[in-house]
Amino acid sequence: QVQLVESGGGLVQAGGSLRLSCAASGRTGTDLTMAWFRQAPGKEREFVAGIVRNTGGTRYADAVKGRFTISRDNAKNMVYLQMSSLKPEDTAVYYCAARPGWALFLVTNEYVYWGQGTQVTVSS
Repeated sequence: QVQLVESGGGLVQAGGSLRLSCAASGRTGTDLTMAWFRQAPGKEREFVAGIVRNTGGTRYADAVKGRFTISRDNAKNMVYLQMSSLKPEDTAVYYCAARPGWALFLVTNEYVYWGQGTQVTVSS
């Protein structure tokens, strides 16, 4: 089992920045792929960014490319999402997710472990 706890959400003005953190515990061997998803009210949960912990390979949703950066610190079992140039449409609950292995999927049903989520609100 892997437990995930997100932090770092909050209220920010459009154009501002936030850094989300995801702390992993339990069976956190390097053979994990981590990702951030988000869910806005009335919408489906969607992929934001992912990273393969072993190789550092990353992938981003088109909506956040060039604005968001995912990174990891394997020694601390942490994954981060640096969000810049935030827009009101980035408002959502952001979830950290993990799956065993090195494949970086973009769909929710491929991820086994989920955090509780952290709210990000971007005001215009």
